[in-house]
Amino acid sequence: MSDTKPVLIAGAGLASLLLAHSLRRSGIPFKIFERDASFIFRAQGYRLRLSAEALEAIEQVLGPDTFQRFWDKCGKTDGAKFSEFNAITGEGKDDRLTAQQVLVSRGGKVVGIARGDMRTVFAEGSEEHIEWNKEVTGYELTDDGVRAIFADGTKSVEGSLLVGGEGIRSRVAKQLSGGKLKVYDTGARGIHGQAPTTAFKGLGEGVFIIRDDTHPDGSLAIITNVREKDMDNPEINFGWTMSAFPGVIRPPNDDHTIVGKQAADVARSLTKNWHPRFKPLIDQLNESEAAFWKITCSTPSGVPEWPNEPRVTVIGDAAHSMTPAAGLGANTAVQDAALLGRLLREAGGCKPGVTAAYEREMRVYGSAAVARSYATAVRQFGIKIDEETTPTVF
Repeated sequence: MSDTKPVLIAGAGLASLLLAHSLRRSGIPFKIFERDASFIFRAQGYRLRLSAEALEAIEQVLGPDTFQRFWDKCGKTDGAKFSEFNAITGEGKDDRLTAQQVLVSRGGKVVGIARGDMRTVFAEGSEEHIEWNKEVTGYELTDDGVRAIFADGTKSVEGSLLVGGEGIRSRVAKQLSGGKLKVYDTGARGIHGQAPTTAFKGLGEGVFIIRDDTHPDGSLAIITNVREKDMDNPEINFGWTMSAFPGVIRPPNDDHTIVGKQAADVARSLTKNWHPRFKPLIDQLNESEAAFWKITCSTPSGVPEWPNEPRVTVIGDAAHSMTPAAGLGANTAVQDAALLGRLLREAGGCKPGVTAAYEREMRVYGSAAVARSYATAVRQFGIKIDEETTPTVF
């Protein structure tokens, strides 16, 4: 396999961009194909909490100078200040959340960053290598390389390696694994929201879970991260993520792609009886940024094995989609990017054995993360996946 052929990357998500950053620093050519028209084409979610493992992976890829700029964009919340509250009474629970639940990662702090800021840093230097409006629907192997096939029937240049990083509906993952890689629809739905810092004054600094057990179909909860240093900045919005048992959050026509007032109205309806301490988070939300999302999960028993193809592999949600419980999805995805990027650098490009080594290691930590995420979601959202009967996303 020629080292002059680029690495082809399907999807321009966070893991793909971090992998591209790693390849650029290693002098390995690459091309990214993204189905959207730009980074702002659709809702991307608000904020991510970062684990210790994720921060180490990101630091490894970015290097000291760029990582410092990334670190400066991160918010740091006192990890000792995390609590769960009853949404109706306003009362706190006696038992504190564990540090593992809130991903305390460095210096006793919960470290988080807006997805947009994260994407901006990861994409630095790679923008000219992204081809927009290119939806990858499969691939074909050549004598000594691979080509991506697009939705319009055209094909990419020949690459040395194709990396499927296009998320839970990855056609690359489906083809590569022979259908073994599956993403299940748990039936649960969520809503992302943002509100001005003034709405959070009643909470103070910390990571908070606000839980409502009064809905007939099951529990509903919001998690939010309130950073003290940003509290008095009127230009900053804090975000929250709402999730619930299946049947509690009902997008119109079950269309989880809806963004805006309809999502905001559903959030307000579900929280109309909440305690005055928490109501401002919903009442003052930025309607245009409200968005539904679908809670999905890969095979709970672990990342399956498939015959290794040296010229094709997968990263991120294409390999191991997770529920939001435990906050592990993006944190595991950046570990994929760092690992695959390192192996390619050490090999001097796509050489035999690279994808096999990557997949062996990824299956171990990826399977552990999916299992932890699923077990937490069973408790928090009341979901249950039957690998024989639960519907998949496509």
